[in-house]
Amino acid sequence: MKTWFQIWTLMGGVVAGGAIATGSGAAAELRLGTATVTINPLPGTPLAGYYHERGCQGVLDDLQAKAAVLDDGATTVAFVGCDLIGLPGPVVDAARRHIEQATGIPGARVMLWATHTHTGPVLSRQSARDAQDGGSGALSRQYTETLPGRIAEAVAAAHARLAPTRVSRALGAEDRLAFNRRFWMKDGTVGWNPGKRNPNIIRPAGPIDPQVGVVCFQSPDKQPQLTAVNFAMHPDTTGGARVSADYPGALARCLAVCKGPEMLTLFANGPCGNLNHINVQWPERQQGPGEANRLGTILAAAVLKASMSLAPVTNVTLQVRSERVPLPLAPVTEADVQAARAVVARGAQATFIERVQAYKALDVHARRGQPFEAEVQVVALGGELAWVGLPGEIFVELGLSIKAASPFPQTHVLGLANGNLGYVPNRPAYAEGNYEVVSARCGEGSGEKLVTAALRLLAAMGADAGAP
Repeated sequence: MKTWFQIWTLMGGVVAGGAIATGSGAAAELRLGTATVTINPLPGTPLAGYYHERGCQGVLDDLQAKAAVLDDGATTVAFVGCDLIGLPGPVVDAARRHIEQATGIPGARVMLWATHTHTGPVLSRQSARDAQDGGSGALSRQYTETLPGRIAEAVAAAHARLAPTRVSRALGAEDRLAFNRRFWMKDGTVGWNPGKRNPNIIRPAGPIDPQVGVVCFQSPDKQPQLTAVNFAMHPDTTGGARVSADYPGALARCLAVCKGPEMLTLFANGPCGNLNHINVQWPERQQGPGEANRLGTILAAAVLKASMSLAPVTNVTLQVRSERVPLPLAPVTEADVQAARAVVARGAQATFIERVQAYKALDVHARRGQPFEAEVQVVALGGELAWVGLPGEIFVELGLSIKAASPFPQTHVLGLANGNLGYVPNRPAYAEGNYEVVSARCGEGSGEKLVTAALRLLAAMGADAGAP
């Protein structure tokens, strides 16, 4: 295995941006508090996930903001997972301010993420797409404005319930749920979602990440408190016009049946920008609530199998570090901007990929050359366990790189954490093209910058914790 210095050198050396570190020496007993707040939108609120507007027509299953607060006696950390397609940066900033005011937990010690369900509300994103899919409408604006307070409500309730806990960890695997949705085709191109049994498919253009990360918390008398699950797969299964948490919701329901309704399941999606649940070799239709339940049930089984090999985490000292990393913009010309305006004016008469390119061009142009500022955040528990938060739809190859080089035996990598930059492909994908690359607002090499920053933080934190 390469040393950290060798990996860091290969990836380009020093990352710009200052690191923020917290943590201390010997820890007292670890305490945990959990809570949930329902975050369903009002009827009629536009739903996210596609390039057309559709209004909410009811609730299939509740959307929730799920909070877990950890306290080691010196450092307090809050995790919040939301059943939403993404969390815009301003929402994250506002939520952190509300949380700090309500609990005293510094915003820098709060990690927030979206599970990426495609049956949740559109949030106002300050994007050219807002006018197209309802994000600029009154209901979406109202939802976006009230969401930070509701998130803080969940954290405050969890903070008030802090109680002693014992933590254990395990790694499982499930290799028949997620599939790479990019394929090499017979004409030499890379296709995106090319359809079931397409005879022109040669092979997938990239890997999957079958790892199922499991962290279990239970009271000193062994009552289940929290199961944290990390797995990489797009939740775009349920469809329709009723809100749903998709397969992460089904996962939580299954685990509650086995472990009890008082136990909270906190699901965090791994880097899955180029992964989904579609098996192109299987002719069955894979859409609807039944499919979401099938996926959630199989994933729950993987969690329960992994739970048979849980190992206790004995060092429960918490560390939190973060770094702001400037990312280049995707190249957009003035001609691209003029073409984009023409495409938007054509509306639904334009092709899907034309609209994808148009909204990307307009969003990049609106930044006036200002790079993105991406937050990379790491939370570590002792020298055995770490969570890495990355702000976008990260390609799986990037997450696998972090896991392979992390000094922590178990590293959960989270996409769509602390903001949403949209798609972040790995460098080779930019030459291959197609949907995710056409959509990407950040330029080539951005994903590798995030990996380098994450590994830098992990290395420093691992050294402080005595990780092997």
